[in-house]
Amino acid sequence: MITLFHAPQSRSSRMIWLLEELGVAYEIRPVSIFRPMTGEGQGDPANPHPDKRVPALVHDGRLLAESVAIVLYLLDVFPQAGLAPAPADRRRGDYLTWIAWYVAELEPALFAGMAGELAGSAQKQRNHDAVIARLRAALEAGPYVMGETFTGADILISSAMAFGRQAFPADQVFDAYIERCRSRPAAIRALALDDQAGLQTPA
Repeated sequence: MITLFHAPQSRSSRMIWLLEELGVAYEIRPVSIFRPMTGEGQGDPANPHPDKRVPALVHDGRLLAESVAIVLYLLDVFPQAGLAPAPADRRRGDYLTWIAWYVAELEPALFAGMAGELAGSAQKQRNHDAVIARLRAALEAGPYVMGETFTGADILISSAMAFGRQAFPADQVFDAYIERCRSRPAAIRALALDDQAGLQTPA
């Protein structure tokens, strides 16, 4: 059994999407988290995440925390979903590179753009421009970052882009990619489940 510890409209929302893509049985356990942008919420004692954040996931007694760890783990445990190249697949290196790029390059560029830090740092602006160029080039060849195949990397990247869309310039390629990913049946189901979980979340 899989248990997802989840706070609505947070990083764990995309883990519902991932689980819906997998088509496996799971339980959503709502927890409260501190939300720095509003100053609301608190760390929930019932949350097994070491830092009382989300996502946290328990599978057969194994605890995983952080989005990337959960994506890598679940897509290897459930390869039948076809959302990750197998270890022997020649595309595996590209897949792992995109996931590492999401953490090392996309997220820092996104938060720098959202925080208004680009004008004061030539280095951050160069990094931001490089992220835009690399992602646009991949999606122009797309429709997903690995071409015709939708993978776990797209769940991470498209959800981050949707959250921080204002951090990047207007671009029809980006908008079409976000919409393409968010229109997947599993993503639509996940949105409804996220809303339902919000009604159950501890104060």
